[in-house]
Amino acid sequence: MVTTKECIELENQFGAHNYKPLDVVLTRGSGIWVEDVEGKKYMDFLAAYSAVNQGHCHPRLVKVLQEQSSRLALTSRAFRNDQLPFLAKELCELTGFEMMLPMNSGAEAVETAIKAARKWGYTVKGVEKDRAEIIVCAGNFHGRTTTIISFSSDAQYKDGFGPLTPGFTLIPYGDARSLIKAINKNTVAFLVEPIQGESGVVLPQEGFLREAAELCKQNNVLLIADEIQSGLGRTGTLFAYEHENVKPDVVIIGKALSGGMYPVSAVVSSREVLGVFNPGDHGSTYGGNPIACAVAREALKIILEEKLIEHSAELGKYLIGELRKINSPHVDFYRGKGLWIGIVLKKEAGGARRFCEALQEKGILAKETHENVIRIAPPLVISKAEIDQALVTIKDILSQN
Repeated sequence: MVTTKECIELENQFGAHNYKPLDVVLTRGSGIWVEDVEGKKYMDFLAAYSAVNQGHCHPRLVKVLQEQSSRLALTSRAFRNDQLPFLAKELCELTGFEMMLPMNSGAEAVETAIKAARKWGYTVKGVEKDRAEIIVCAGNFHGRTTTIISFSSDAQYKDGFGPLTPGFTLIPYGDARSLIKAINKNTVAFLVEPIQGESGVVLPQEGFLREAAELCKQNNVLLIADEIQSGLGRTGTLFAYEHENVKPDVVIIGKALSGGMYPVSAVVSSREVLGVFNPGDHGSTYGGNPIACAVAREALKIILEEKLIEHSAELGKYLIGELRKINSPHVDFYRGKGLWIGIVLKKEAGGARRFCEALQEKGILAKETHENVIRIAPPLVISKAEIDQALVTIKDILSQN
């Protein structure tokens, strides 16, 4: 039997050290539960950064994946397949948009949205060639490509990877006054996370997204919502932007679009925006492949049919309420929406990593972000009884001196 120590040593020897994971080696999962190579079971309170909203290895997804992969896996976009048309139709009907463009990773979908916004700016809005600007927010996390890191406010993401891509203006998150000051004749889009995930589940001031949407509309600027982590039920609505009762011009979707079974992402928008692409302008060999589309179609059905959105809203409210009852010397405050919560620690708490390691020892897997925040994001299939079970351990860890 392979051991944790053996796996870690092999990975450290032959794998690039671009991650610092917790030292647990997982081998199987079901629902909210995962198991390591030694047979110890854990509650997953990260859900692969919200990719596993439907729970690990959901039986319906496993069945669809097996059936489709045994029938037809890949055609490339050189030919058509019998799954993509139906995913396009179902995703557009669900979101209320006219067109979709499928990709694989979330970063690819963000790149797609950036390219669409720029070309829309030139062909529809009339921006001068190569002068298009996109406004983004401090604390953003939209992916790891060279273009995307170019507009990150985190110095580490950019260090050593220049020259960086121009054309982006950075403003404070949640600051509508800064947004209106930044908009000019060359502005084609405002790219924003309705709730910032990697920054530690940061919510903007109430009304910000609504005001931003109005400013974009007044100035003929596309509002692009990155819902890769926050979407598909995570915050207690289908998309986090619904909490502000707005509708963006472009929405970027990923992660839970496949329930963690396969890399699937998509951009949805109007025909005016996505219609700027002509054959050969943009594409992906794997984007829109039959397996991806079949799995995504089932993943969306599970979210709706199993009422995971309502479940997230109800249990998220309960979970954060119970967390706030914990008298901890280490916690500054809690924030979140639905089953997406950031436990913000005091500076003197010694960082979030040690708490995540202590939780791991007690059978709960969570992950720190920005040094002093513990992210809580279990699969949306979690039960109230499982939350209560986890709360006992969380309270114990947070209450220790």
